[in-house]
Amino acid sequence: MDGSATLIELSSVGISGQTGAVDLTISNGKITGITPSSAAVETVVMPLMADAHVHLDKSFTARRTGVGATSLFDAIERMEADKTNWTDEDLYDRGAEALGKAWRYGVAAMRTHVDWTTAETPNAWRVLSELRKAWRGRVDLQLASLSPIDLLMGNGGDIAKRVKSDGSVFGAFIYKNEDLANKVDLIFKLSDQYDLGLDFHVDEGLEVTAVGFDRIVENASRRKGGPSVLCGHACSLSVRPDADVSRLLGQAAEAQVGVVVLPTTNSYLQDNLPDRTPRLRGIAPMKEAAKAGVDVLIASDNVRDVFYPYGDYDLLDVFRGAVPLGHLDPALWLPAIAQRPAVWLDSDAVTEIAVGAPANFIALDAADVDDALSRPNAARRVFRDGVQIK
Repeated sequence: MDGSATLIELSSVGISGQTGAVDLTISNGKITGITPSSAAVETVVMPLMADAHVHLDKSFTARRTGVGATSLFDAIERMEADKTNWTDEDLYDRGAEALGKAWRYGVAAMRTHVDWTTAETPNAWRVLSELRKAWRGRVDLQLASLSPIDLLMGNGGDIAKRVKSDGSVFGAFIYKNEDLANKVDLIFKLSDQYDLGLDFHVDEGLEVTAVGFDRIVENASRRKGGPSVLCGHACSLSVRPDADVSRLLGQAAEAQVGVVVLPTTNSYLQDNLPDRTPRLRGIAPMKEAAKAGVDVLIASDNVRDVFYPYGDYDLLDVFRGAVPLGHLDPALWLPAIAQRPAVWLDSDAVTEIAVGAPANFIALDAADVDDALSRPNAARRVFRDGVQIK
């Protein structure tokens, strides 16, 4: 379908982050008019979304692994056992299913972590690299290696070299490792050597002695610039003393370290004990981080696998859950699933809603963002270059 020359008019529109109603005119794939309207808002439009932390290699495996993991490490063990099923066809089909869903829901950019647990390049890396090419122009897909930090002590150079050659991001899993300061220091040296952005899974637990985030911030502070540094999870910050957290977040902001909050997986796995209602949900202190000046992103993480056996790659639905968990103001926090992660992913696929901009946006049949989140079944239309794809 070629709708590039089609004239489209949307009346009584509210633009997220703005007040009042407007009429939108679209032609030749661009927004050509935004005219104030005196009518009540009937449709709210928001930018396309960017999902900065997912696991395409694990998606939709819950039917094989079963559900009900009792901890992060129980889930890791069960997922490792499932990897015997990770044929090229299995990986490609599950990844394509995930990307198809995300695209239809309005996700324009995505970063997937890929398990890299041995010295050899995993099949998933090669298969998802193929998917990245196949989906170019629909979803900007970025790959990030995910290795236990101890593995990188002996094999980090070779892995970093391959990641660099594929134009991807270098990642590590950190949780209470011995000699952690020296290990994180090496990761930063490899980042500098190969000019690689860093993305950490760090402190994914509820122990005050999990201080990997501290070591990352210290290294980023000493480096004073260089490739980007993003930290996912940071659950232990939710239970550490307020004074320590405040100091760390201030340092993280100054060092330009970003934080990705994963509300679904963390609230599912943290403080998970049999026959006991969880008291703690493991959500990083996102309000405090934002107040300190840290870039805070919200992302999907796991979808229908043993880490989180639900979801559908609908980032707006993840946001809907994050709002009550974090007591967030939806209108203020919407950029955490749109413009802000797109910048971190170095993607230009999430564009502003303005005259002259590409007509790329999500239209929700609702009076405002609050109304849209209150009614999950509110109709959603996704426009890309002026063409409605859903």
